[in-house]
Amino acid sequence: MTSTTFIKKSGLGPLRPTRASKDDFPPIAKAYTRVSEVVRESGLLRRAPWFYALVGIAIIVALGGAITGFVLLGDSWLQLLVAGAFGIIFTQIAFLAHEAAHRQILTLGPANDRLARFLAGSIGMSYSWWDSKHTRHHANPNRVGKDPDIDVDTISFIEEDAVQARGLRRAITRRQGWLFFPLLTLEGLNLHLHSFRHLLSREPVKGRWVELGIILTRFAVFYTPVFIFLPLGMAFAFTGVQLAVFGVYMGASFAPNHKGMPVIAHDAKLDFFTKQVRTSRNIRGGWWATWLMGGLNYQVEHHLFPSMARPHLARAREIVMEHCETLEVPYTETSLWRSYAIVIDYLNRVGLAARDPFDCPVSAQYGRR
Repeated sequence: MTSTTFIKKSGLGPLRPTRASKDDFPPIAKAYTRVSEVVRESGLLRRAPWFYALVGIAIIVALGGAITGFVLLGDSWLQLLVAGAFGIIFTQIAFLAHEAAHRQILTLGPANDRLARFLAGSIGMSYSWWDSKHTRHHANPNRVGKDPDIDVDTISFIEEDAVQARGLRRAITRRQGWLFFPLLTLEGLNLHLHSFRHLLSREPVKGRWVELGIILTRFAVFYTPVFIFLPLGMAFAFTGVQLAVFGVYMGASFAPNHKGMPVIAHDAKLDFFTKQVRTSRNIRGGWWATWLMGGLNYQVEHHLFPSMARPHLARAREIVMEHCETLEVPYTETSLWRSYAIVIDYLNRVGLAARDPFDCPVSAQYGRR
């Protein structure tokens, strides 16, 4: 089957994502029911405890190695390599927290919740804040006004937000595609700030004090040795590198999933199967991409079957692709690097809306429609 994307031609030459209206995606009766039956009969919804046990052991060994490296290197700028290693390890822990939140790891829901809360807190992130946000995203991916992942947060993901940008944000928005990955160096810090803002707010928060306790303990355990045993300048550099690597790795893993895919109008009426498939993008690469991205490379299958364990996603992909071919529903899959190019191009196109049409002839011709 040839991988395709739901797109249309624009005057700029290349293909570009479109805003989907309520008439673009006709409902497909029982599409999800039928593919679910095949997936269930194939045993792909069963848990994979041994796989996650091995992943957990690998992360513990990696943490032990990073801590050992920190102790042995002492006062050395090679500590920045250790800081980068911690950023990678923390992102792998975030992948596990994501999977626990989706009930992929343990049998019982409450046990998964407790595991997800601990794992998220261990990397300095509020599970209750992220879970609420992520649940809304899964229910309505790329839908205007309903998916928090396309709400403006420095970066504008839809033209309406780009037009309203002012001041520094407007300057960023004009070139946001090229600035996207550099800005991800701040995403780790951004996740910490959002978590604390949520936990210290006046709104009801389930498990508020448990999460605060875990996160504060994490910061104390991680940063106290850094600032005690390293010179002050090196300690700040270590912190900066760790946060930057964590932010870039997290953003680079999540960004290819939906950015540049069709954006759905607020009032569109779509069936579940069509909505999830057409707004999601898979990344080719097999086992290495699965390890690198924590299973997020199978984004289509993850959105169709959020509780499916990571080892079963590859087999589910074959079933879903065959189903999409039968129903003539576009199934999007591309390389990792091509996905980044698509994201950059898409964000730059959206950013044109924030430019003064007299600043650039390209903007004057294509920026506003």
